[in-house]
Amino acid sequence: MKCPYCTSQDTEVIETRDNDDFTTTRRRRECVKCAKRFTTYERIESVPIIVIKKEGRKEQFSRDKLKSGILKACEKTTVGIENINSIIDDVERELRSLDSVEVESKKIGQMAALKLKKLDKVAYIRFASVFRRFVDVEDFEKELNKLL
Repeated sequence: MKCPYCTSQDTEVIETRDNDDFTTTRRRRECVKCAKRFTTYERIESVPIIVIKKEGRKEQFSRDKLKSGILKACEKTTVGIENINSIIDDVERELRSLDSVEVESKKIGQMAALKLKKLDKVAYIRFASVFRRFVDVEDFEKELNKLL
């Protein structure tokens, strides 16, 4: 494993831990050269999930893209990175349990939004406003009224 700080390939695993459902292995590593520590994650490579976009275009599911959207929604809230990673893990696990490897982007947005709604209402509204594409203030107001 290459060190992200000095690019040395001489690293050691300090700690290994599996997540609760044993789908991901977290490893704490230390670079022998610069002595800095970093974390890596291992996942079983499986059949890619194909996302069907609103206009019909298809693309491969990206954890990073989902994470980016959730991070933006959670800015200046109490939702921590651990919660965000947990949401992404849960959404991906639910997607993999579906009968099809193709799923509409709207469904992914709904899954993530429901999980955010349980954690932080502000983050939920921010996320929902993007994936539901609120056209005007009335759409936004309707969603707020549902929360109240």
